Amino acid sequence: MCGIVGYIGRHQASKVLLDGLTKLEYRGYDSAGIAVRDGDKDPEVIRAKGKLSFLKEKTNDGESVHGTVGIGHTRWATHGEPSENNAHPHVSGPDMNVVAVHNGIIENYQELRDKLIRNGYTFYSQTDTEVAVKLIDYYYKKYKMGPIDAINKTMVRVRGSYALAVMFKDYPDEIYVARNGSPMVIGVTDGETYIASDVPAILSYTRNVYYIDNLEMARIRAGEVTFFNLDGDEVQKESVEIKWDAAAAEKGGYEHFMMKEIHEQPTAVEQTIHAMVEVPDNGDRPRLNLEAIGFTKEELAAISQVYVVACGSAAHVGFASQYVIEDLAHLPVRVEYASEFRYREMPLDPDALAIIISQSGETADTLEGLRKAKANGVKTLAIVNVVGSTIAREADHVFYTLAGPEIAVATTKAYSAQLIAMDLIALALGQAKGCLDDNTVSTYVEELLTLPKKIERILEDKERLQWFAAKYAGEQDIFFIGRGIDYAICMEGSLKLKEISYIHSEAYAAGELKHGTISLVEEGTLVIGVLTQPKLFEKTLSNMVEVKARGGYLMGLTNYGNYSIEDTADFTVYIPQTDPHFAASLAVVPLQLMGYYVSVAKGLDVDKPRNLAKSVTVE
Repeated sequence: MCGIVGYIGRHQASKVLLDGLTKLEYRGYDSAGIAVRDGDKDPEVIRAKGKLSFLKEKTNDGESVHGTVGIGHTRWATHGEPSENNAHPHVSGPDMNVVAVHNGIIENYQELRDKLIRNGYTFYSQTDTEVAVKLIDYYYKKYKMGPIDAINKTMVRVRGSYALAVMFKDYPDEIYVARNGSPMVIGVTDGETYIASDVPAILSYTRNVYYIDNLEMARIRAGEVTFFNLDGDEVQKESVEIKWDAAAAEKGGYEHFMMKEIHEQPTAVEQTIHAMVEVPDNGDRPRLNLEAIGFTKEELAAISQVYVVACGSAAHVGFASQYVIEDLAHLPVRVEYASEFRYREMPLDPDALAIIISQSGETADTLEGLRKAKANGVKTLAIVNVVGSTIAREADHVFYTLAGPEIAVATTKAYSAQLIAMDLIALALGQAKGCLDDNTVSTYVEELLTLPKKIERILEDKERLQWFAAKYAGEQDIFFIGRGIDYAICMEGSLKLKEISYIHSEAYAAGELKHGTISLVEEGTLVIGVLTQPKLFEKTLSNMVEVKARGGYLMGLTNYGNYSIEDTADFTVYIPQTDPHFAASLAVVPLQLMGYYVSVAKGLDVDKPRNLAKSVTVE
């Protein structure tokens, strides 16, 4: 959600901070601010409500704020309305002894606030962050502690999630950071050190970063970082090299990041396939490489069932994949929204496999779902896109999708990479369970290898969808219907539409229409039917006929060759033929384009839709 940047070195800090915050705009925010120190002077704190451009105006693009040490922040409101007063950085008081920025939520902030008021502190904002800043100041002054001990004491008292970057008046050449739950990375180069809540903010300066773990702190100096655990003891860490370069996080000539990332899906899918597939040079058929997920064939064979734990689009990957795993591996699959799973009092099978899906690897509810599974003795496999993320580090096994950085809030290529990863895992389970022989697995893999070219073919025909989307951009309600895997595709298509166009849309299992939902269909209501599953084609088509009889306007999405649909649908989009198990990888692309073009036609901010954030790191 919120974005943190920090810098200490020999250059003008304000420019580095504003550049980093610009790279983090995709995370979602409603205000922004920076605090910069120039030697022993008090830090200059500048905050602005609204877009980062307002902060840039107030600072003359950083030119008017001098100093080589600073911290910055983009805020997404949790406690207190969006306002300049509630924006970060926050200060401990008129003496500006402690200045800090914070991501996350402090759950016991009211209790701590009351304590601080009893000890003479007053508050100027409604935020939980101001409580944390003043609590650090309280311990620092009362017990005459050093920065690490004061932050440590605060971490013990605070309940919730946080990433903190803190400056102390008495330590003008240092920044201190602490972390529990919310992500933070630190980059060190020659004589300079960078802090960020996500890699794109500092990637143009360094590709080598350190990931600070939960309940750890660090002292930042120019060109130097020292890590500490909760006991105050030093901790040694190895840096991680980020493989993708800064250009991967730029628009590359596209009007929006979302359209760029839609077009990057063939590459993301292909690279993710090759992460787990070996294609021999000698002409032999392709085969799976289980080392990519860290399991042996024997370990996979012993799995009794699968839990998929995820949120949002990642959960929709799970809903599509459950049909594939159940059919190819004959294993029962339960897909659980992580926000529900973590509070369920359900018995968990210790012989099961929990697959944890998260693009960022930092999703708060998903992380807690992972921890619940592990606490119950269930083996865990994470599917994440960010190397070194918390979920990747805590899971028993990791399958890294190779989608590269995804900047637009509405996921596209990360979803597609996750979907392919799950297809490969389904094949591995089916092979290990003896449900699929080696030749059958190779046949399926060969079909997967054709998908990138087929996605490219869909993208070549996007103008028809642009015309159709513009025509229906004024709709108030749109419904998606499908059966089986098609229903799971509808769930993702509906989410794409609603999150970036703000049109109310819902996905329904087509057979459920007559159990109440069809009463919502009026003359001209747009209903999108997805029909990629041959066994269910006629069933879904009959549901579309029911809709048309009640005045609905029908868009059909099906495979080339199913031309009989034109007798029923008013507008049809075709995708290349593929094995029905893998149809979601193709069918989702036109629905992504539909959502994108509707949003553009309405003049909305496609990449940064209102009220949403890229990485949801609070519950």
